[in-house]
Order: sequence, then structure tokens, then C-alpha cells
Amino acid sequence: MGAKMLVLVTGANGFLGKAFLDTCSLDSRLRLRGAVRSGGSDMRAEVERVVVGDLAADTNWRDALKDVHVVVHTAARVHVMYEAAANPLGEFRRVNVDGTLSLARQAAAAGVRRFVFVSSIKVNGEHTLPGHPFSSDAVVAPFEPYGLSKHEAESGLRQLALDTGMEVVIVRPVLVYGPGVKGNFLSMMRRLHQGFPMPFGAIDNRRSLVALDNLTDLLATCLQHPSAANEVFLVSDGEDISTAELLRRTAAALGTRARLVDIPPRLLRGAMRLVGKSDVASRLCSSLQVEIGKTQQLLGWAPPVSLDEGLQRAARWFLASRSSLHGRAPFDR
Repeated sequence: MGAKMLVLVTGANGFLGKAFLDTCSLDSRLRLRGAVRSGGSDMRAEVERVVVGDLAADTNWRDALKDVHVVVHTAARVHVMYEAAANPLGEFRRVNVDGTLSLARQAAAAGVRRFVFVSSIKVNGEHTLPGHPFSSDAVVAPFEPYGLSKHEAESGLRQLALDTGMEVVIVRPVLVYGPGVKGNFLSMMRRLHQGFPMPFGAIDNRRSLVALDNLTDLLATCLQHPSAANEVFLVSDGEDISTAELLRRTAAALGTRARLVDIPPRLLRGAMRLVGKSDVASRLCSSLQVEIGKTQQLLGWAPPVSLDEGLQRAARWFLASRSSLHGRAPFDR
């Protein structure tokens, strides 16, 4: 038996990084090293942990990169609903562009063969016309600082691949949901579980989502598939649904029923604009679809988990998390 392939995963104790390590821990052909910012971690015992500090231009990755064959870069400054930075674009660039490209340059110098970069569908844009999904080869149109920083990082990585020969694989996920999810998806599950009426029954848009297990499976495929080298892949569950249908099916997974009120989307957008929620209204009412034919055909890949199974796994985690604190509702504070 040959030597195992050593994989370095950044953001190893984050939502995606931890799940990816859990997926790869089942593969006896791999050695796993998880990079974390600081302190303790609940990573599996078989994962070697290395502390690297913040993701920045001056971060020293020498020890983390020793003997590494593939880097899977999940660490990032992520999109947030309520931005506190005075210069959001500058902060996103500092981490997502400068920090990423510094890591990639050090990886190439250390002899790393492949760099798998988790980007974002926001590189393509914020919405699509129904029935006209984004493709991986479409002209990109990032609209806000997070998406722009991911686009700039992608451009720098492509140039680095040309300059050094290190293979680069770029994966652009849509909204990721699953056990451990935070943000809007967690808020949605909380409100559905509590039985709040929600004014989204009349929304007939189309949205692509990706279950956490589907995304980690694709990233695992990209570790060494020869056809993945220097390509861009979009990823989803392969089923697009409306906001209203998402709420109904998530509620069913939670063992309840969505209480949806039919309000015309135009009125809903106007009302949310008045309370400073135009961006939220856009995400809830508009469409964002992706086409994953290239991902499937080039890699021979298909989503192993259906959308309904993905929702059920997220719901089981949510319900277990609530009951684990002896009846307390940790998300209701």
C-alpha cells in the first residue's frame, strides 16, 4: 500500500470544515490535518490539529503545509447580515483575498499539488431569471463586498496556477444547509418550529440550495479527480424550489406545518423596504438557480443526498440541539 495522501483543511472547526473532515475520516487512503485559528477543538482524534492564527497576508503556514499534497481552503470572512466594519470591502479583501493568496503562494512553494478553494455563488451574482440558471462558465457579476472578494481571490489563484503549476479547483456553493447551520436558515427553522405565521405563501420563485453532505462529498471528489484540475464547479442538490415550498418542506421535516400567509410579492417587497430589509426581501422573493451539468458530467458526480433528506438531517440536528439542554430552547434566547 502506498503512502496516504495528506490533506490540509483550513477552517477545520467551522461549519463546513468540520463536516468535510468528518466525511474524509471514513477514507483510509487519507491523512487529515486541520488548521484552526486558536485553542481547543472538537475535531476527531485521527485529525492532526495545527494552530495557525488568523487568515491574513502575514500568516506563516510553514508547519501546517509540511508534506501536504492537497489544501482544501474553507476558511474565510463570511457574508454577514449586519456588517459592523467601517470598510467592509477592505476587511473582506484582507482575509479572503490577501490571506487566501498568501496561503496559496506558500502552498505552491511547499510543493502542494492541488489547492481546492471554496468560493461562493455570489461571484456569479445575486439572482437569476426563473429558468435561466447560472453556469460555471457564465460571465461573473459580483454585486457586494463578499462576492467581489471571492472573485478577486479566484482570479489570483488562477494566475498562481499558471505561474507555478499547482492545480487549482474552484467550487462555488449556493446556500448551504445542514447540521450546525447558522444565520437565516437557523432562524427559519426556529420560527417554523415555534409556529410563527410567515408572509411568504405567494412567492413563486426558484432557488437552488445544497445540503452540507452534498457539498462535502463534492469536495472529497475534487481532492484527486484528474478532470477537476483548474476547473470551476457549481454545486446544488439538483432540485430548485420556491421560498414557500422550502418553508413547507422544512416544516414537514420538523414535524410541524408552515403557517404561510399569501401576500403579493410586490407588497411584501415594499413593506420590507420601509423597515430597511430590502436585501432580505430580494433573497426571499427573487430566484437564484444554478446549473450543475458540468459538475456531474466532468466528475461523474451526483448529489448523494436528496433535498428532503438534507432537510431532515438539518431538522434532526435542530431538534436534538434543543432537547440536549434538558428542555431549554438554546435558539430562543
